[in-house]
Amino acid sequence: MLSCSIRSLRRLKCCCNKRWSSLILAKGYCFSKPKVVPSFCNTDIKFSRFYVWERQSSLRQWRRRSLYTVTDTYEAIELALDSVVKIFTVSSSPNYFLPWQNKSQRETMGSGFVIPGKKILTNAHVVADHTFVLVRKHGSPTKYRAEVQAVAHECDLAILVVESPEFWEGMNFLELGDIPFLQEAVAVVGYPQGGDNISVTKGVVSRVEPTQYVHGATQLMAIQIDAAINPGNSGGPAIMGNKVAGVAFQNLSGAENIGYIIPVPVIKHFIAGIEESGKYMGFCSMGLSCQPTENVQLRNHFKMQPHMTGVLVSKINPLSDAYGVLKKDDIILEFDGVPIANDGTVPFRNRERITFDHLVSMKKPNETALVKVLRNGGEHAFTITLQPLQPLVPVHQFDKLPSYYIFAGLVFVPLTQPYLHEYGEDWYNTSPRRLCELALRELPKRAGEQLVILSQVLMDDINAGYERLAELQVKNVNGIEIKNLKHLCQLVENCSRESLRIDLDDDRVVALNYESARIATSRILERHRIPSRMSIDLLSEQNSLLMDSAE
Repeated sequence: MLSCSIRSLRRLKCCCNKRWSSLILAKGYCFSKPKVVPSFCNTDIKFSRFYVWERQSSLRQWRRRSLYTVTDTYEAIELALDSVVKIFTVSSSPNYFLPWQNKSQRETMGSGFVIPGKKILTNAHVVADHTFVLVRKHGSPTKYRAEVQAVAHECDLAILVVESPEFWEGMNFLELGDIPFLQEAVAVVGYPQGGDNISVTKGVVSRVEPTQYVHGATQLMAIQIDAAINPGNSGGPAIMGNKVAGVAFQNLSGAENIGYIIPVPVIKHFIAGIEESGKYMGFCSMGLSCQPTENVQLRNHFKMQPHMTGVLVSKINPLSDAYGVLKKDDIILEFDGVPIANDGTVPFRNRERITFDHLVSMKKPNETALVKVLRNGGEHAFTITLQPLQPLVPVHQFDKLPSYYIFAGLVFVPLTQPYLHEYGEDWYNTSPRRLCELALRELPKRAGEQLVILSQVLMDDINAGYERLAELQVKNVNGIEIKNLKHLCQLVENCSRESLRIDLDDDRVVALNYESARIATSRILERHRIPSRMSIDLLSEQNSLLMDSAE
């Protein structure tokens, strides 16, 4: 399953990572070729409105839904002219191998659109690691300075604000709609590469299901459409009728016209969290690893009755509320009264199914859920408080400088997936196998825990012979198990022994004369032009401790 998810992640790409294919330019706008009318429509009336009757699972009655009309494109254009903007971003990402410096700055472009409250909604990857952001509205030669008010890399969404009153003159906001049904028409509006004017491409909804979000490396609901989503479309709206059905954010590499948009429930969850708490709170998780119970022998082993369905609990995150409530080998039968199938799915709309993780992720932080489980043949109901959970090894670290600590030329950093990404696009195969396994499988044991590694050795007489110990995990300092990088820094800085001992993974040991190592540290930093022996966050912590001790 892990290798399959890695392969799928390679094929999925954010819109800004794929070569743009040219569109037809007409009347100052860019259009894709007209969509083919569905086969069940009479070709003699393919340019007139037609309807399909669809049964809704909740009401059990037929409903007429419009699927295709030529005027939809023009309506989308009229809506977009006064709401969709082009975003110009200058960004600079950290160098995780050399965490005291950044990589060269780069310029990227994306799209966004105005929402109520004089705010601009766009993708998080459009403004990730930004240093300067400008926006330009349609028909205007002027670029206006924008600030990032809130960003959620997990769901790839961000909110920008523009202070200039001149920018807001004549601008209209777009309203959020609902999740479109299959085969409903949508128009993706944005500023893809290849031209400077606004672009509109039409398509229909192909699929609605949880999908891997490339930027945030998370599994959330997404809508697959067959409209072209190209570089620069990121952050642009997908319009259905006169409302927004989603935000364009990625495509499928190696496939033609398979794009993905972020659905309205995910957008509303993000915006609601910002409005209620003033900051992004994240998506909730139960902290469980579950196994399907599709095998009859497995269900019999755990005493499931023929009418029972559910999933088997394999692992529980120690930091989750479920850790003290659920147990390994429990069978989760229902979540908030919704039965869970043996494959882990729950009913969704009309004859569609979706993984029950979606129900969990749509909960607000500190909300509770009623979970019905089967344990040792008996049914039990538990109330679990849901919270966003952070993995032991962070999957992304945008908009912040990486932490590091240098002593005697030994560079210590917390293990993160961005660090492993420095090994290239095929990092899963090219990065150190042990570190990769820790990053993908290890669970935290306590709050604030980090896996600290010896990233590299800056060569000097004091550390000669230790260069082969790079990329090993740090276990202990002078016999004390380290909790995180800050703890390691404190243990080393406050060392009162003549000799400093550092125990690494694979039973390797580093021993240094403490005073000689302190003197060598300054020499090594000067030689490599490193401004500080520790990152800003650790330096602030050290200064706070010194001030407290002085008082």
